Order: sequence, then C-alpha cells, then structure tokens
Amino acid sequence: MTDINAFIDEKVKNNDVFLFMKGTPDFPQCGFSGQVVQILNYLGLEFDSANVLESAELRDGIKAYSNWPTIPQLYVKGEFIGGADITREMFQSGELQTHLQQAGIEVKQSA
Repeated sequence: MTDINAFIDEKVKNNDVFLFMKGTPDFPQCGFSGQVVQILNYLGLEFDSANVLESAELRDGIKAYSNWPTIPQLYVKGEFIGGADITREMFQSGELQTHLQQAGIEVKQSA
C-alpha cells in the first residue's frame, strides 16, 4: 500500500463522515463540493475533510482508491457513498438520512 493509499484509508476508516473535496468546508472551491458541504451542514453532521487541491498525489490517489473519477467523494463509516449528484439525490429522497441513522450517526431532523 502506498503512502497516499495509507493516508486515504486512515481518513476513511477513522472518521464517521469524511469528505474528499476541492477546497475546505469554510471555503469550497468547486460548486459540487459546496453542495455536499451544504447538505452535511444542513443535517448537522460533524465531518472531517481533505482538500484534494493541495496535492496532485491525493487528487489522483482518491480517484484510484474509490475507482470513481470525480471529486467530491463522501464516505460514511468507511463506505463510499458517492459524489455530489448521488449525495444530493440521496438527501432529497431521504435515503441519505436513513443511511446515516442506520450507521449510528445522529442527523438533525428538518422542521
């Protein structure tokens, strides 16, 4: 396992919710990353993230790790959920909230 794979593996497996994104949660540098951050914040989730723009090795490594070509990438309890479109569709249908609750992650209920 390469150093970047070990880094990714550690982040994915040791955080309940982890987002590989362009930019940071406070300053997303891509609209798709921003959408996923908005969803996670709306649900009141605590999550950690990594900015793939800081390292070409990380940017390429996460795509190989997940076998998924785009960023952002959301992981819940070590499981790859998807990118912005999949996360948004799951959120809108309620499937994301159900998945999170089944994984033992508390979700803020909408009014």
